Amino acid sequence: MCQDIFLAGVNTSAVTLSWAMTELIRNPRVMKKVQDEIRTSLGDKKERVTEDDLTQLHYLKLVVKETFRLHPAAPLLLPRETMSDIKIQGYDIPAKTQMIINIYSIARDPKLWIDPDEFNPERFLDSSIDYKGLNFELLPFGSGRRICPGMMMGIANVEMGLDWA
Repeated sequence: MCQDIFLAGVNTSAVTLSWAMTELIRNPRVMKKVQDEIRTSLGDKKERVTEDDLTQLHYLKLVVKETFRLHPAAPLLLPRETMSDIKIQGYDIPAKTQMIINIYSIARDPKLWIDPDEFNPERFLDSSIDYKGLNFELLPFGSGRRICPGMMMGIANVEMGLDWA
């Protein structure tokens, strides 16, 4: 089971990292901003970014967050089952109904996001929206008790992978 979790985390991190690099190549302005942040934050003394350095790289974290929004590694969350009869937005949902949440469409919903198909890390500059399951407009790792157990590993893999790229 641990091996399955680890392998799932590596694969999804690699896919997300590929999308992040693709978006940086497509958006040279954003790439330059990330490069400048890394160079100015670390200075000339360091050859390699460490995990401790990540706390200083705020714009890089915005790029990662925007990548998670635009390109979730798992566009559909694992199925959930209702425990009792409920009503959601006027719809009656009986107990034992399986529900699948399409986070891909939520992350591209024009009612929630301005220019939802555009890669724009600045949208998160003054935003409290995070990807750790509390904001339902951004759920790349799911939410609640069934949130992805490899979330922290996935975030670290993508952030460190982008630093080294």
